[in-house]
Amino acid sequence: MNVFGEGLLTAIRMLVTLDPEVLEITWRTIQVSTTATLISVILGIPIGTLLALRRFRGRGLWVSFINFGMGLPPVVVGLVTWLLLARYGPLGMLGLLYTPTAIVIAQSIIACPIVAGFSMAAIQSLNPKMLLQIQSMGATRLQFLVLLLWESRLGILSAVIAGFGGVVSEVGASMMVGGNIRGYTRVLTTATVLEISKGKIELATALSIILLTLTFVVVSLLSYLQQRRSTS
Repeated sequence: MNVFGEGLLTAIRMLVTLDPEVLEITWRTIQVSTTATLISVILGIPIGTLLALRRFRGRGLWVSFINFGMGLPPVVVGLVTWLLLARYGPLGMLGLLYTPTAIVIAQSIIACPIVAGFSMAAIQSLNPKMLLQIQSMGATRLQFLVLLLWESRLGILSAVIAGFGGVVSEVGASMMVGGNIRGYTRVLTTATVLEISKGKIELATALSIILLTLTFVVVSLLSYLQQRRSTS
């Protein structure tokens, strides 16, 4: 049997037998990536909305910064986060290096520009006449923003999907600031790299299949919500 087939059987066996370590790693992956995605949504959507609606001095620089951040290599984010959280770094006194929180911070930095960029594009794609119509109806600023986000909800959900996909699949930053510590900071991507380095190809393949399944389930759920809202 080929490596992929053996990996698939191993993955099924691990899930059916409820392998404690695999379940722990999978749950930690969900926790870390979901938290990072939520943080990026909380920060990224307002930033994207502001850049889409307002014209101010330095806006072009901010847009360039967001576009640059969307393509920022995760390993560079990991290095910067490591330098910030290291014992001699500016945030070293917090003692966050090699903790799940450090992974969340790094992944949030990765996802935030993605969410902000997609949100900005979604709002800018709206018909300007519709925005003027909302304003002419005498809507308050809060009502205007709520209606604006509702009309661009499909693009916003795309931003969430892209943000989650960007962090759940990255390995460089998680390995660098988390340390891949067994039972503490090990996630599916770093566990896969570790098993590859140990020559356990079938186990690494099994972990990859579990990661793909997890990503597929989450993205499918978000896509379902996106398609459902597109018909409402």
